[in-house]
Amino acid sequence: MPDEQPAPGRPLAIACAGETLWLLPEHALWWPAARVLWVADLHLGKAATYRALGQPVPAGTTRENLARLSALLNHYQPAQLVFLGDFLHAAQARTPSLLAELAHWRQSHAALECLLVRGNHDSRAGDPPSALSIRVVDEPWPMGPFAACHHPQTDAGRYVLAGHLHPALTLRGPGRDHMRLPCFSVDKDCAVLPAFGEFTGGWQVERQAGRTLYAVGGGAVWRVPPGR
Repeated sequence: MPDEQPAPGRPLAIACAGETLWLLPEHALWWPAARVLWVADLHLGKAATYRALGQPVPAGTTRENLARLSALLNHYQPAQLVFLGDFLHAAQARTPSLLAELAHWRQSHAALECLLVRGNHDSRAGDPPSALSIRVVDEPWPMGPFAACHHPQTDAGRYVLAGHLHPALTLRGPGRDHMRLPCFSVDKDCAVLPAFGEFTGGWQVERQAGRTLYAVGGGAVWRVPPGR
């Protein structure tokens, strides 16, 4: 049986579409009843893409992203891993070293069922190599009461889980103190996950009625009170 204790960080359980979901501080979403782990926006090879364009950016982000993902898989032991779009960043990301690291990662989790819901970057980067045994589908992809998507949207009869926006928020303290953090953005019909990949940036999510924001930081997830 998978270990149902929290991973190194402290997740937060929420009720959604009649199910319990865990918002994970590792920028992922866990559905314990079905043993499904969702992650969004890895953008693997983004740093390599920038380096190919002559930009001096750090190396090693792909290895770090896959190591973080492996830690989650080893802890939760999911039956299925679902990528909510933007698996590879661009065609230039398909370098021999990146593909070798991906192959090694997949061999370490060979029995795991993997699914990719195509995002906008996937249309340019192309589907992952077939040797990785990652099933690729278009959005929306039904999964029980949920619709797995890349772009936030509505889907009649199902609750949408999406990525794409890389949501973030700014918490303000006394004076000029402030802190920018990734977050989960949860609306009535759609939840948007923070980007899983390093070196991806973030979009300042708008606060509005009916939207609940859950900040991620310090190895924990917590609900942000309105007005903070």
